[in-house]
Amino acid sequence: MTLAPVNPSDLIPITGAYAQRIVLPAVAGYEGVGRVVAAHPDHAHMLGKRVLPLRGEGTWQTHVDCPAGDAVEVPPDVPDVIAARAYINPLAAITMLRLWPVRGKTVVLSGAGSSCADMLGHLARVQGATRVVGLYRSDCRVPRLRALGIEPVAQADNTRIAKIAQAADLTFDALGGTVASRILDLMPSGATFVGYGLLTGQPVLFTGAPRASYKRFHLRDHLGSVAPDGMAQAFKDIWPLLAGMDWPEVTVFPVTQWQDALQQVEQPGALKPLLDFRSRE
Repeated sequence: MTLAPVNPSDLIPITGAYAQRIVLPAVAGYEGVGRVVAAHPDHAHMLGKRVLPLRGEGTWQTHVDCPAGDAVEVPPDVPDVIAARAYINPLAAITMLRLWPVRGKTVVLSGAGSSCADMLGHLARVQGATRVVGLYRSDCRVPRLRALGIEPVAQADNTRIAKIAQAADLTFDALGGTVASRILDLMPSGATFVGYGLLTGQPVLFTGAPRASYKRFHLRDHLGSVAPDGMAQAFKDIWPLLAGMDWPEVTVFPVTQWQDALQQVEQPGALKPLLDFRSRE
């Protein structure tokens, strides 16, 4: 492995939240970029190539044993710091926008400033959303949201959020908890609320029967039936989209400083941490 990001989704199984689905011992990390150092003779052409090890072992380790069919080659013009983040959030955003088209709609994003929300907002604008509103916690997120064409609204501004929710056609929620629950309660009939994350650690609760349609999205539900050649095809569409994005800066930590990287994830407004495994070579 070369680089692997530390995403909030990586930390959830560490807390024990997915205990019923985790078989121990296990290695954390859902994505990253590495270079092929050994391969079966049938795949000798992959030696030395940079790849994304999809659906293999956890990526927070120096070497990952990945099926050749799940190793997606990285184009030469994509740097490691982007390739390492090219799987989970981009694929989740693209899949959600395919399932729930946004053209001509008012879209609300909670957890704005997170990587997936940034992707959703950027691509929603590209795909013709009339208005994209992002709910943020830290003021340092505002300049980037505006640069992406996302209208920033403070997560604590209950009055504005209420008005926005009442006019929303589609909400993509990364938070759960009280903010998400209130938005769902206020959304109109015919609207759709998509919950794809629980960054607050709290569920979405209904005070009554919501007028909006409530949907849950888990990327893993859509990956199990995808053949390896289907993933390769998906990335043919993903790479050009990633090239057109203004990517946020990152902080690269030697893997020996993994505790510092995990602490940075918890800091509002902090840069995305990446673990660098080259320091162990």
